[in-house]
This record gives sequence, structure tokens and C-alpha cells, in this order.
Amino acid sequence: MTELAELFLCAVGVLLLRLFILSFARVKGRSMLPTLENRDWLLVWRLSYRTGRPKRQDVVICRYPGRCWRNIRFLPLSFVKRVIGLPGETVEVIDGVVHINGRPLYEPYLDPRRTRFQRNRPPITLGPDEYFVLGDNRDSSNDSRRVGPLKRQAIRGRVCFALRPLNRILKIR
Repeated sequence: MTELAELFLCAVGVLLLRLFILSFARVKGRSMLPTLENRDWLLVWRLSYRTGRPKRQDVVICRYPGRCWRNIRFLPLSFVKRVIGLPGETVEVIDGVVHINGRPLYEPYLDPRRTRFQRNRPPITLGPDEYFVLGDNRDSSNDSRRVGPLKRQAIRGRVCFALRPLNRILKIR
């Protein structure tokens, strides 16, 4: 095999790995504080949702319908959020507290200083293939409260690790 063929096969392998199994993403913004910080590098396990479904409180990479880089359709923007509502559930926000099917959701990852603006959201019942996602920094997050529920295909992968500057690695649970 020639060197050019080996290089081509290696490039195809890396591309397939990135598209279907594992990829990296970079946090831009503060919508996931305190869990993730601006400029964290994320290791995204894309295979997890090819064989399973997102679970409540998974931190995920997702795409919002119609949101593209500089309005170029084939360059969709990716966002990092937390899965809150699952298919068939009713999600409501009362005085800043998320309720699932009428019961308050326990969210130990939230920082009360980042949920000062007590917002309400009327109840929404998710369809059979819909998910409700929120940022951990509720005061500064563009999420399902604004863009609505996401279809399953919009969730691209689960965040496994955050690689922080100064060689700090944070496992995401």
C-alpha cells in the first residue's frame, strides 16, 4: 500500500470516528456555569444516543432548528445544555423551579446566584420524540424556554469530560 493510500485511509478513519463515535466541542459563553466554564473543551460521546436515549440531567451537545453560523444552512451551530424533560412529560417552571409532571425537580448542580430572576413558564407536554433542555445558568441561557422542545435528532451527543485550561479534567455526570 502506498503512503498516499495509507494517509487517505487514516483520514477517513478519523472522519468516521469524529462523525459517529467521539468528538470535541468548545464552550463559548456562560450558559452552563457553574458546571462548565467559558472556553472549556468538551469530550462528546456521540455513540451513546445511537444505541440509547438521552436521560434526565445528561449534559448534551444539541442543535436548535434554524440556528446556523452566519445564516449558512450547512453550518449549524451547536449548543451545550442539560436534558430536563423527557418524552411524554409535562414541564413547567414556577418561580424559577422546574416541575416535571407537577413535582419539583431536584437540581443540585444549580448555583442560586445564577437563578436570581424567578421566571415562570407555562406547562408544556412533550411529544413522543421531544426533549426539554436548559442551561445551568438560568439567568443567562438561551434554551427550551425560548426555542421550545428539541426533537431527538437535534441532540448530537453526551458530554463525558470537560478539559479545562491548566490541565484540569472534570468528569461530567
